[in-house]
Amino acid sequence: MSATIVEPAAAKVNLFLHIVGKRPDGYHLLDSLVVFAGAGDRLVASKSDQLSLTVTGPFAAGLAAEGDNLVLRAARALAAAAGIAPTAHLVLEKNLPVASGIGGGSADAAAALRALTRLWGVTLPTETLAAIALRLGADVPVCLAGRPTRMMGIGETLAHAPTLPECGLVLINPGVAVSTADVFRARAGAFSAAASMPAGWADARAMAIDLAATTNDLQAPAVQLCPQVQDVLSAMQRHPECLLARMSGSGATCFGLYADPATAQRQAALLARPGWWSWGGALKAG
Repeated sequence: MSATIVEPAAAKVNLFLHIVGKRPDGYHLLDSLVVFAGAGDRLVASKSDQLSLTVTGPFAAGLAAEGDNLVLRAARALAAAAGIAPTAHLVLEKNLPVASGIGGGSADAAAALRALTRLWGVTLPTETLAAIALRLGADVPVCLAGRPTRMMGIGETLAHAPTLPECGLVLINPGVAVSTADVFRARAGAFSAAASMPAGWADARAMAIDLAATTNDLQAPAVQLCPQVQDVLSAMQRHPECLLARMSGSGATCFGLYADPATAQRQAALLARPGWWSWGGALKAG
């Protein structure tokens, strides 16, 4: 057991998000291709005689009103499953916008599970960890896996993603938090079919062409609730080097696909505006 564990919490990006049905208990059934960006939060876990959390970073203020952060809930759930006391000092460096559709809270909870498993020397079956993750939130299992994944069901069914080419990614958030529950409530219309995906793509352009045949079913209701989402998408779409522009998750963060990471970095700088959060670079390796 190490005295200090540092764990990244990468931003989650839904390249497409189809709502394919709804269970009797109200949970929506999803079909999504999830990837992870080089941007993310950072969690540091160290030994202590009690459980505590300190939040730092540019978006720390967005969590100030939370009495029970997902990171603490993850720590307590893992300790309960392992039959031990939840004792650790956790420092969360919050670099991602809060309530932004790129899984910040879910990624943080997943990072806590990974870090504390190592800090405490806990060995639990994979299915037990997956069950803990799902109870914490629909996106936590895929964030726990931390690799390109086809996500289905309510988030519990994870399958291999197509082989991804090298490509660049730009993330932009207009500085407005969007409630996932409100976006789902605003959604109207029929359910979508599951997407048809190839085994992989030769390059970013081929991937963008296939992804253009898919949708994010939450984008229209999010734009209705938060018109700034369309401002971001329109700004991306004006640049001919952007192969595809779409919202991630329930918003308001949008992504743009580019031929390579260097182009994405340049475009992120060109697209920056006061009040917007932006990042450009490569996808996280699987």
